[in-house]
Order: sequence, then structure tokens, then C-alpha cells
Amino acid sequence: MNINKLSRQNIQALTPYQSARRLGGKGDIWLNANEYPTSPNFDLTDRIFNRYPEPQPQAVVEGYAAYAGVLPDNVLVSRGGDESIELIIRAFCEADDQVLYCPPTYGMYAVSAETCGIACKTVPLTADFQLNLSEIEHQLDGVKVVFVCSPNNPTGNLLNRSDLLTLLQMTAGRAIVVVDEAYIEFCPEATMATELANYPHLAIIRTLSKAFALAGVRCGFTLANPELIQILQKVIAPYPLPVPVSDIAAQALQPQGLTQMQRSVAELLANRADLQKKLENLPLVEQVYPSQANYLLVKFKDGQKVFQSLWEQGIILRDQHNALNLQNCIRITVGTKGENERVIEAISALSGKK
Repeated sequence: MNINKLSRQNIQALTPYQSARRLGGKGDIWLNANEYPTSPNFDLTDRIFNRYPEPQPQAVVEGYAAYAGVLPDNVLVSRGGDESIELIIRAFCEADDQVLYCPPTYGMYAVSAETCGIACKTVPLTADFQLNLSEIEHQLDGVKVVFVCSPNNPTGNLLNRSDLLTLLQMTAGRAIVVVDEAYIEFCPEATMATELANYPHLAIIRTLSKAFALAGVRCGFTLANPELIQILQKVIAPYPLPVPVSDIAAQALQPQGLTQMQRSVAELLANRADLQKKLENLPLVEQVYPSQANYLLVKFKDGQKVFQSLWEQGIILRDQHNALNLQNCIRITVGTKGENERVIEAISALSGKK
């Protein structure tokens, strides 16, 4: 019996998202998933596991609202930012609607849409990794949700704020605009959360996975106006966050946790600047793209050779060679000073090899 034939046709044709863990590798230096290189230490304070958790844990909602500068009614907590992507598609897209995204960018926008049976339109970023607004406007017919990422993954750059505002204006009454701010803690002044009052169709995705160093906890957020949040409440699972997750998330959003996160961000930005400078001096490197996130996109003379060589040495990076317009590019998560030095040494050693 071929079970595959019983699955939905779009699932049969679906290529799953190639997450860092799915791609595997055997290494002692993991710089392929944009995780923070060290873990904070939180102990559980809530050990009552026989009851279902709160549908939306109050301490987490209120803590994140205070941190983000919005009201609790503007916050929905989800299982990572990835669940937010799927919730928005499920809540707003009919079978004949489409989503639009701008590659090279995060692959889950397309995978989530395809999983839900929703067609995708793509409008590639410009050569300097900015929005092609005229082409987006041309492609808007039939589009119900537009996904953009700022800072963009994997390129690391911010999208121009004026372009995001223009996008919101051209989509008013037509589509939901989702701005993925998974990396906003590394450039908090660039957030679009200050625009929520002006645009009822704006949704912002956030996470504790990056700067908060809690990728293993799987806690994300949608920031939006109350009406949009209420719509998402209709489709989210009854109890999305387990008790241990909400316990740790609430602690991370207390003043002490926020101070710890901000110290970690400052340390990472210093390490990023040092890593960028050293990479730019390597003969195999053609370009290190400016980054406002916790990773660097690097173009090499032979990216495949560099990636494979470091992979074999247990230094696991993220190959971007097959992404749109990113031939010979590798995304390198900023690690500890010691991990970054290992990367530099390994690439330097390749320079003398033929």
C-alpha cells in the first residue's frame, strides 16, 4: 500500500523546509541556524503539570507587550515565529488566494503557504536586497498576504523604512503585510511596531529564539491591532505554549532577563564587527555584506569548496549557493570569539591549498 498516494496532492509535491537540524552535520561548531552561541540559565518556577496551560499566558503576554512598547491586546503568543506565519495564512487566505514574498528570504513563507494549499508569487529583491515596489504593485492582484523580512534572512540587511511604508499604503484594504522582525533586537530602532496604530493590516512577527538565546524553548509572537489578533485567536491551537515554555519566557521578559539579553546583544555586535573585519582580509573572500543581524552573508571565490571543507572539519555553516542570486555565498552565524577564530583559521588555511 502506497500511503503517499493518500496524502493531499500538494503535500506529495512539497519539498519540506531544510532546517539546520534537518540538514544534519557532525560538528562541534554550529554556526548555521542563527542561534545565540551560549544559553541563559533559567530554572522552572512553575511545576504544576497536571493542568492545561493558559491559552495565552498572561505573564508572557504582558511582559512582551511592555518590552515591545505595545498593549497586551496587540500581542499573540505562539510556538515560535513559524507558527505565526502559518496562522496568518490559515486565517486570511481562501483556496484561490495567493501569498507574495521576496527572495532571497526565509524559506518558511513558501513552505507554509504550500502546506496550506495556497499559491505563491515571488518578486525578487533588487540587486542591493531591497523591495522592488513597482513590481510588487504590479503583482498584487489575487494576493492576500505579503511577507517581508527586516533584517532580512539570509542577507542581513534592513529593508528601507520608506519602502515598507509605501508597501503598507499600496496594500491597504487589499492584503495583510507581515514584517518578520526575528532579528530586530540587533537593531531595535528599526522596528515597525511604532506603525501599528496607523496600519490595521500590519502584522509583525517576533521571537525569543535569537537575541534572547531561547531557540530551544520555541516561543514567538505576533504584534498587530486587536482586530487582527482576534482573528488569529480563532485558528490558533487551544493551548499553544506548554507550562515550562511560558515559565521560562516570562522570566526572560523580566527586568533581569531583559538586561541579560541586552548585554548578550552588545557582546554579539562586537564579535560581529571583529569577524567581519577579519573575513574581509581573507583572499578567498569576495564580499562581506553589511548586516544588522546576528550573522554575516559572505561571498567567496569558491563558496562550495569553503563550505564543504569547513563542514568536514566540524564547522557547520549555512550554504546559500542555491538561493536566488546568492551563488558562492555562505551565511555564517556569529559565534563566540573562540568559534569565530576557528572559522577564520579554517578559511585562511584553505588559501594555500589548490
